[in-house]
Amino acid sequence: MNIQQNISLKQYNTFGIEAIAKEFVAVDTLEELQILCQAFNLNERKLLILGGGSNLLLTENFEGMVIHVNLKGIRVIHENEEHVWVKTMAGEVWHKFVMWCVERKYAGLENLSLIPGYVGAAPMQNIGAYGVELKHTFDSLEAVEIATGDIKKFTNEECKFGYRESIFKHEAKGKYIIASVTFKLNKHPQFNTTYGAIQQTLEKMHVNELSIKAISDAVIAIRSSKLPDPKVLGNAGSFFKNPEIPVAHYELLKQTYTDLVAYPAGKDQVKLAAGWLIEQCGWKGKVVGNTGAHKDQALVLVNYGNATGQEVLDLARQIQQSVKDKFGIDIVPEVNVI
Repeated sequence: MNIQQNISLKQYNTFGIEAIAKEFVAVDTLEELQILCQAFNLNERKLLILGGGSNLLLTENFEGMVIHVNLKGIRVIHENEEHVWVKTMAGEVWHKFVMWCVERKYAGLENLSLIPGYVGAAPMQNIGAYGVELKHTFDSLEAVEIATGDIKKFTNEECKFGYRESIFKHEAKGKYIIASVTFKLNKHPQFNTTYGAIQQTLEKMHVNELSIKAISDAVIAIRSSKLPDPKVLGNAGSFFKNPEIPVAHYELLKQTYTDLVAYPAGKDQVKLAAGWLIEQCGWKGKVVGNTGAHKDQALVLVNYGNATGQEVLDLARQIQQSVKDKFGIDIVPEVNVI
C-alpha cells in the first residue's frame, strides 16, 4: 500500500477532467482497506472514495486523500433451485460483472448492462435503467467503517434505497467504504421488456425467443446508439435525475406540450424525462466552449477535450435555469460534484 503525493486524477474520472489529488492510495484487498482506516486516522482527513469515477465531476484540485478502491473477485456464495447469491467485490467493473452473470444465465441484471462504473458505487446511487433498479436484486453489502476499520453488513432494507438514493448519500455519508455487494439472482428469469425501446430493438434484432442475453444485447445496442463512449468523449452518463412532479402540474403542462411523456411515481406524482425537458429548451447538440449537451442525448453533458470541471458545472447550471424558466421544474444533478 503506497500513499502517493500530488497525483493527477484525469485517468480516474470518465469526464477526463484534470485535477490533482494531494494524497492518493489504491487499495487492492479488504485487509489493506481495514489497515488504512485503522492506521491513518482517516476521520481527521478530507477523503474522496473513488471507484470508476463515472459519476463524478471534479471542479478543483482535491486537498485531501483519494482512496481508489480496487478490490477484485466474483463468486457464488449460495444457491438453491430458484436463486443464486453472487458476491462481487467493490472494485469490479459493473458491466464486466453483469456480463459474468449473463454468461451463466443468472437473471436480474441484464437491463443494467453497459452502465459505467464500479460495483461499489452502484448501491450508493441505487443505479437503474430500463425499468430495473439495483434494489430489485440487491441482497446485502459489506462496508468498512472509516472510523474503526470494522466491517458492517447492510441489508436491502437498511440501505434505504430510493430513486438514485441510499443511506450512503445521507446519514451514512462519509462514514463507510463499500467493500463488496451480494446479489440474489434468478435461475428462472422474469423478463422486463416494457420500458424504453427494448421491445422495438428486440424486433429489429429479429429475436424470436427471449433470453437474458438477448435483453442484454438489446440494452447494449440502445445505450451504444444514444450515449457516447467515455473513452472517446468525456462524460459521466446521465447528468441529471429524471424529475418527479405532482400530477396536477403534469396535467397543466400536458395542455401545452401534448407529447410530454410521464411515468407513475407514487401517490399523486409522475416522473418526467429530464432529457426531453432539456431538449425542448434547445440544448441538444449545443456546444458551449469546451463542453456541451450531446447531439444524441441532451441529458449527457460532454467534455470536448479541454473542459474544466467548472465549465461543465456552469453549463449544468444554465441548463437547470432554462428548464426552470420554461417548465417550472427543478432538475437535480445525478453526478457527484466535488
